[in-house]
Amino acid sequence: MKEHRYLKIYKPYGYLSQFVNHQNKRKSKKLLGAFCDAAEGIMAVGRLDEKSEGLLLLTTDGKFSNYITSSAIEKEYHVMVDGIITPEIITKLSNGVEISVNGSLYKTKSCKAEILEDTSHIVERFVRDERHGITTWLSITITEGKFRQVRKMTAKVGLPTLRLVRVRIGEYRLDKMKPAEVLPISY
Repeated sequence: MKEHRYLKIYKPYGYLSQFVNHQNKRKSKKLLGAFCDAAEGIMAVGRLDEKSEGLLLLTTDGKFSNYITSSAIEKEYHVMVDGIITPEIITKLSNGVEISVNGSLYKTKSCKAEILEDTSHIVERFVRDERHGITTWLSITITEGKFRQVRKMTAKVGLPTLRLVRVRIGEYRLDKMKPAEVLPISY
């Protein structure tokens, strides 16, 4: 019996969370295969959209993948938004907001949301010039993963997401990893 592989990668901005591209309209998209060999059946656990970055787990173990994507596991995101985060906005996000999922309204589950004062752990990347308005950071920890959920949540409270970095999945952390870095993990 073949032993399963477990890895974590810092998915850089501008890459898809996949190894193979089967769509003609996306032929020029950048894929994870640039950093990690998928020849041995390795797959991404969950996804981060092309404009998101941060922690992504990779494995050959389907049971591990199902467990990690379940609602039993917290996913923490550090999010730069356009505007100023207020205590009222934190309360709204924490209690759940209505977003659109597959064309229907959906109220997100309660989550942990807080203003993020220290962003020294986040790799610097130019997003926009300061003269275009104030940006602030918040931490959002969710246990579900609807399509573009965090982006939809911040937009719903009037603060569009400018940058989204996943920093934690359960006990697995991004720590001081750099974009495109791949490290083994244990399970």
